[in-house]
Amino acid sequence: MAPPPVAAHVRLANDIAAQFRHRDPAAAAAEIAAHIRAFWDPRMRARLIEDAEAGHGGLDPLTVSAAALLAAPAR
Repeated sequence: MAPPPVAAHVRLANDIAAQFRHRDPAAAAAEIAAHIRAFWDPRMRARLIEDAEAGHGGLDPLTVSAAALLAAPAR
């Protein structure tokens, strides 16, 4: 039995995270969050935040950190 397909927003976020894996994790999460904030539709951002908060197993740890930054109130 094949595993279920990965949702597009999860795949895209993990692809972005892969590009920043060589950086310090905190800086990478900030850059990933900035990219997602700048280029993603608000509905996609909301789904990513929801999945990260629910502990979606398919998310890269950097993606989870970025989602937490996206969910935090603006300063």
